[in-house]
Amino acid sequence: MTELDAEQKGMAHAIAVRLWQSRWLLAAGVLAVLIAFAFASVSAYVLVLALFLLLAAAMLPAGGLRQSAEDASAIEAIGLQRLSGEYLAAAVADPLIIFDHAATIVHANAAAFAAFGGIAPGISLPLKFRAPEMQALLDSVLSGTVASDVVDYTEKLPVERAYRVSASSVGHGTDLYVLVFKDQSEARRIDRMRADFIANASHELRTPLASIAGFIETLRGPARNDPAAREQFLQIMQNQTGRMARLIDDLLSLSRLEMKPYLKPGTEVDLRQTVDSVIDSLAPLARENGLVIERDFAKGPLDVPGDRDELFQVFENLLENACKYGQSGGRVLVTIAHADDVSEPGIEVTIRDFGPGIPEEHIPRITERFYRVDVETSRTQKGTGLGLSIVKHILTRHNARLSIKSEVGKGAAFSVYLPAH
Repeated sequence: MTELDAEQKGMAHAIAVRLWQSRWLLAAGVLAVLIAFAFASVSAYVLVLALFLLLAAAMLPAGGLRQSAEDASAIEAIGLQRLSGEYLAAAVADPLIIFDHAATIVHANAAAFAAFGGIAPGISLPLKFRAPEMQALLDSVLSGTVASDVVDYTEKLPVERAYRVSASSVGHGTDLYVLVFKDQSEARRIDRMRADFIANASHELRTPLASIAGFIETLRGPARNDPAAREQFLQIMQNQTGRMARLIDDLLSLSRLEMKPYLKPGTEVDLRQTVDSVIDSLAPLARENGLVIERDFAKGPLDVPGDRDELFQVFENLLENACKYGQSGGRVLVTIAHADDVSEPGIEVTIRDFGPGIPEEHIPRITERFYRVDVETSRTQKGTGLGLSIVKHILTRHNARLSIKSEVGKGAAFSVYLPAH
């Protein structure tokens, strides 16, 4: 009962305060209503309604919009007071460094420690980042020439990373500044890859086109009436157009693979049947190169989730390469075995040739587009330089792995690991 009385008294006090704060407005309104009642002959009901509305308006807090804005500002101030610069820096995913007017590090977030290492409060930024562009950036911001500035900076060690670095002052009168490093490495890598891809593709297409144009000119001129030369040139032209067709087909395959989402395991693929079909289809090529394809398949079911057509393309590319580039070894061994890894059991398919092998320095780049260990040999074998890139894309879609082992003079082994689930 006491609490209820106190609450009622509080409400009454609040009402009284609001009426007192609005007393002049309320008095003017009552006077206006009385004058209207006296001279306009309005009804008593209208008078009562007007007085009621006037009283309700007086109960509203004066400057309601201003009060709401002040309340919002107060809430914002209280919320920001709970945040420290350290918390805000930690919430930024990019490397961030706060420094003072002497270019000394005050604070660095976890991303900055991971990216640059050896960063701690008290370290001089000009000594940490000695590149001329970083020195110029710090000088321009600290001198007050500009409020903020942006430069491109490349960190060489431990691996090369490209950053877009922005520097700006923090607040007013704090004598603090902030550096934010936006990693551009992946974007630049993709740009370089795109530029290299266009350059390589245009070069690969330009070479046969120039050859065809030259032969056409010869056939229309000196070799017009030479049947033997005409037959020879037409055969070369047919080979060149076939090469361009294979290149375009491989480019389209890569484009289709890049547009597809990652494969969702649904259908089962029988690897025994798939690899057998690949061997049968390439048997004429093996005989032509004087090779024998040997099989060594594990017993029991050899099923994996995946797309049969795409896996057929993978093993066709690998076996075709083994037949073309390993023909001096006289045989190719195709092995399918269970890879009973404790963490992720699966099946491993290995295609091994006994040819000249691949030098070790080429192995990390061999799946890049248009990368060739020996350009002349590849073109002689009608290669486009895209086969292993296609293999890599398909295996990535299947959550599979490709490993390459080779020793010069002893052949090369390409192993495909496919998860069983």
